[in-house]
Order: sequence, then structure tokens, then C-alpha cells
Amino acid sequence: MSGSALFDTYARMPLAFERGEGSWLVTADEVRYLDFAGGIAVNALGHGHPHLVAALTEQAGKLWHISNLYEIPGQKRLGERLAQVSFADRVFFANSGAEALEAGIKTARRYHHVNGRPERYRIITFEGAFHGRTLATIAAGGQKKYIEGFGPKVDGFDQVAFDDAAAAERAITPETAAILLEPIQGEGGVRGFSHATLKRLRALCDEHDLLLIFDEVQCGLGRTGRFFAHQWTEVTPDIAAVAKALGGGFPVGACLATEEAAAGMTAGVHGTTFGGNPLAMAVGNAVLDVVLEEGFLDQVAHKGLLLKQGLAAIADDFPDVIEGIRGEGLMIGLRCKVPNAMLQQALREEKLLSVPAGDNVLRLLPPLTVSEDEIRLALERIRAAAQDLSLGAGAAAR
Repeated sequence: MSGSALFDTYARMPLAFERGEGSWLVTADEVRYLDFAGGIAVNALGHGHPHLVAALTEQAGKLWHISNLYEIPGQKRLGERLAQVSFADRVFFANSGAEALEAGIKTARRYHHVNGRPERYRIITFEGAFHGRTLATIAAGGQKKYIEGFGPKVDGFDQVAFDDAAAAERAITPETAAILLEPIQGEGGVRGFSHATLKRLRALCDEHDLLLIFDEVQCGLGRTGRFFAHQWTEVTPDIAAVAKALGGGFPVGACLATEEAAAGMTAGVHGTTFGGNPLAMAVGNAVLDVVLEEGFLDQVAHKGLLLKQGLAAIADDFPDVIEGIRGEGLMIGLRCKVPNAMLQQALREEKLLSVPAGDNVLRLLPPLTVSEDEIRLALERIRAAAQDLSLGAGAAAR
């Protein structure tokens, strides 16, 4: 047995934090790290945001959990607010992104069942996707490293090449129920679908009576400078999953759907014990208070541009370390020339935290509240790390 009672499912860094302050994490011995990992896009308002802390502590003194056997006023309010700023008419609250996606998958299958087409249950997905860690969502993601060793793959998912609308069209059969994708893939390497592809997929869904499902667990809730990433296009889904930033650090997810798509989700066909509990709803409403403030998302877009321009200059100066910049707003990917783990380690030595992704990409996911001064400081640290790696590569070559 190892020195810990925990499952060995994480290769954790030898690093622990005692507290957080805005964009910073602080160790027990007072070493400060600039947090551009953001709990993997979760801590959207940074650490210890006073409005979130107040909402959570106030609710904690009243009521934590009662179950969905009763009315939960905060849940009704958060659902109405999400519907008001989205395409959706109905909302189901869960505890995580994977649960929100499971609800979305079930909603799509149920839609066809109640419309007399129970044979339509298959869902088209795209290479590089990450939709969660449940048996169904790893099957939807299709990545061998997550599927292997867990028995037969859950049936019902047909994967095609990334951003390939023609391949998706060829994959449609009489059993197809929906098309599922992340408008901007996170784990897959901060890769965005083209607007043309999204429009074509919407048209295919309309033509074949399929449901279009967007996974906005990572790219949604303001991360790209719009409330949803798909709002940069003219395309709207029938179903969407959100989580991560919705709780600002507290576990909460949601499945959003149009009235038509959700019509089959009647009493008893789906449920959750903890989803939509009063604590989660208090924090979720507090997050929306901030994110929906006038001008907040414009500032996210502006700061994202500042970060992206600075990174482009670093990539120009050190093309042997960084070969490209991807993403929107404050969801940025550095396509690395060196192994992304090497750049991540170099950044950590500069006291800057980041997150690896597929396609040899390193993600930068700072709080949406990050200041321009903190972005400039992060750029200084990234430049220093790139310079060290570039010099190291040159020395190794010599």
C-alpha cells in the first residue's frame, strides 16, 4: 500500500495550498502562485470572492439539503435566470459536468422515445472530445485511454473526425438521435469548431429531426467573453450542459433544454439526490450576480485579447518552445513545440500554474476577475520560462 489511503488515480504535483486570494494561491509557508489553472476553469471568480463567500455562509446558516421532494426557491430562481440568458426553457440541476451531460444524453433519447421513435438513441460525437468520466460519457468522448479496462464500451455513440460536418452527415442513420460536441474543446487541446461547421450541423439536425447538444462545461459561463461560447456564432443548440464556473468552486452542473427537447422528461424518469441543493443554488445565483453585471463579459473579452496578444509576441520570439496560440477570451491554449509537461514545469518554477491538454497544448484558464496587471505579470513569467527552455534547447543541441 502507498503512503496514502487515496486511490492512486491522480499523479498529483508535490504542491499543497493553504488559502487563496483572488488570482493567487498561497502555500502554508507563504509562497504565492499566480493561478492560471483556475481549478480547471472552475474558479471563475477567483479564490475567496466576497460575494460568493457571503452567499455560501449565509445559506449555510439556514439550510443545506432537503432533496427535490420539496420546492427549492433558489433553484427556481437560478433556473429562470439561466433560461432568460440562453436558448433554453427548461433546466435540470446536477452536481457536475458529467451528470449534466448524462442528463442531456437521456433527454435526447427520451425525446425520440416519446415521439414514437425509440430506435433513435445513437449520438454522433467528435474526435478529441471529453464529456466526463462516467461510463456513458467516456464512451461519448471516445478516447481509448479513458475507456480501456472498464469492460465493453457503452453502446450508442458514433465518433467522427474533429470539425468534419461531411463525416457527421455520413454517420447519420435511422438510429441517430443527436449530435454532441464542445464548441471549443478543452481537454482536446483548446480547439474550436468553425462557424461553418456549427451552422452545417444545425442544418443537419433540423433536416433529420436530430437534437443538437452542446457541451459548454468548460467553455461556457463567460469563459470566452460571451455567456456561452456558441453565442459567438448564430447557432443555438436544443440541449446544453454547463458546470465548472456555474458554482465558482462549489459543485454544481446544469442541463439546459428547449421546451420541445425536454418534453419527455416527466416526473420519475430522471432524478438526483444532491443536485439543486440550497447551498449550490445560493452560490450559483451569486456567480450570476457577478458574471451578468453590465460590462463584465466585455472586460473578459478585453483581457483575453490582452493575454492573447502578449502570448503571440512570446511565441514569435521563442518558436522553438511555443508554436501557436489558440482559444477565445480567457480560455487560451499554447500549442507547444517542447513537451507541454516541460513548459508546465518551467511555469511552475516561475510560480505560475497552468493545465495540460491534448495535442501537446498547455491551457491558461485564469479567473475571469484577473486584473490586467496580473496578466502582464503572467506574461513576464511565461516569457522567462520560454527563454529558459529555449536556451536549454540550444545548449542541448550544442
